[in-house]
Amino acid sequence: MSAPQTLIQAAVNRLAARLGSGLADVAAGLVVIAQDAPERLLQEWQLFVEEVEQEAVRLEQPGGGSTAAASWAGADQKAPSGAQGADRHGPVAGVSPQDQIDQLRARVAQLSRRLEDRA
Repeated sequence: MSAPQTLIQAAVNRLAARLGSGLADVAAGLVVIAQDAPERLLQEWQLFVEEVEQEAVRLEQPGGGSTAAASWAGADQKAPSGAQGADRHGPVAGVSPQDQIDQLRARVAQLSRRLEDRA
């Protein structure tokens, strides 16, 4: 081979080697991501459940719609489900739609907690 042909062949060989190792690195990265995905999803779900519970505690406190983040402490110290009565199961005169939504969120958190306790 002449010098220009050798240089071209060498360049093609090196590009192929670099692309091959780059693809191998990408494939290895995808494998790691795929392996970590279930654990990551579980962590995100647990974080979401904790946030919902904290929000429910905040909303159950007097003035829950307007209190600061300090009221979020002690998320797992509230009464068991069913302790709130009928206002959790339907519209109540004088209760704003946002308060009703907040009550439903709190109820979902309680039900979720009960399901986790049974598992």
